[in-house]
Amino acid sequence: MLQIYNTASRRKEQFRPIDRQHVRMYVCGPTVYDFAHIGNARPVVVFDVVYRLLERLYPDVTYVRNITDVDDKINARAKETGEDIRTLTERTARQFHADVAALGALEPDVEPRATDHIQEMIAIIVELLDKGYAYHEDGHVLFHVPSMPKYGALSGHSRDELIAGARVEVAPYKRDPADFVLWKPSETSLPGWNSPWGRGRPGWHIECSAMSMKYLGQSFDIHGGGRDLIFPHHENELAQSRCAHPGSQYAKYWMHNGYLMAEGEKMSKSLGNFYTINELLQEFPGEAIRLALLQTHYRQPLDFTKESLRQAKHTLDRFYAALRGVADIAPGDAKADDVMAALLDDINTPLALSALHAALGDLNKAGTDAEKARLKAILLDGGEVMGLLQQDPEAWLRWQPTGGAGLSDGEIESLIARRAAARKAKDFGEADRVRAVLSENGVILEDKPQGTIWRRG
Repeated sequence: MLQIYNTASRRKEQFRPIDRQHVRMYVCGPTVYDFAHIGNARPVVVFDVVYRLLERLYPDVTYVRNITDVDDKINARAKETGEDIRTLTERTARQFHADVAALGALEPDVEPRATDHIQEMIAIIVELLDKGYAYHEDGHVLFHVPSMPKYGALSGHSRDELIAGARVEVAPYKRDPADFVLWKPSETSLPGWNSPWGRGRPGWHIECSAMSMKYLGQSFDIHGGGRDLIFPHHENELAQSRCAHPGSQYAKYWMHNGYLMAEGEKMSKSLGNFYTINELLQEFPGEAIRLALLQTHYRQPLDFTKESLRQAKHTLDRFYAALRGVADIAPGDAKADDVMAALLDDINTPLALSALHAALGDLNKAGTDAEKARLKAILLDGGEVMGLLQQDPEAWLRWQPTGGAGLSDGEIESLIARRAAARKAKDFGEADRVRAVLSENGVILEDKPQGTIWRRG
């Protein structure tokens, strides 16, 4: 039985979906104004594992991850670069899709864009105004926080504590400092839509309420995102959604991944530790990035380093080398029960990886084809639910960085043939010299009875 930590209750709970035949999950997606960074990658990978696990457990799963394509950050970037806003968001969304696909992330079932759901946002705002939870002032529509007595329950803080710890915009049109914007006026140079309150655009929080409820209903199972979104984004989402639809639960379980540091510090371009997914993919394979993100439990802080990527690459080399060694053996029908048990315990990916390592150790010691087939099946099955070990081992072991200056596959094969000829002629000095050239270029050789195989180190 799946157990997950619910931010709302601040404890681990048994997962009981609203409908056991259809589990529904919403995860906050990117704001498309720039390359996604490694901090953005963590929730993508974490909730991809959750999605894969849920699909094994339930008949039907709907996973919605939105794209925010109307936002002040987007407007600022377009003004800075002179690029058309639509061109900017389309280009950045395409790059995001390419980058997360390289990390092995499955596509969500639905990926709504904020700009396609303005009317749904307006409808929610009208409900909040009609019910007395919002007010219209100076062209803005704001949610009146004091009108919801339970505001702050998700983050576990009082309203005053939340205001003190947040950057609350002070504005003359606010009745209370904590009130937040649902709709705001737009200048003609900025994106805007007609509404009962004039031409304007939505606030950030109302976007996710509208998109999640359209595709998942007024009450759904899981809402996910990074810990930094608990307040104000998710707190405000929860408030406006429940107030617009009294009696609805909105999200039953809230899951949040921990903060990410880079090289021991908060990520910052000035510190030189700001990594985009795209630039890391020029230097490391996407699966190594994924593994590095999964080696720490999702709720714990993660210190992301390039050294951790190098270690993850070497770890995967060992797995794929073992799988290459049993390439001619069909996998059995064994299941990765230990991996599943770890994931059922609040998505404990470090423990699941330990189970995969144990199976790898057993595979390397296995003496019969039947045992190798069983262990190969466990590795592939456990790897699949974690989004690992699904590549062709030969292709993995021959991977090299983009624009790498090393030897090509053809050059390596030619040198190996030259070494084989030297060994056959008993010219062992020449054979050693060729091996040294290959080693200097990061090529590792293994002499097998059937011939020499190689991989890039």
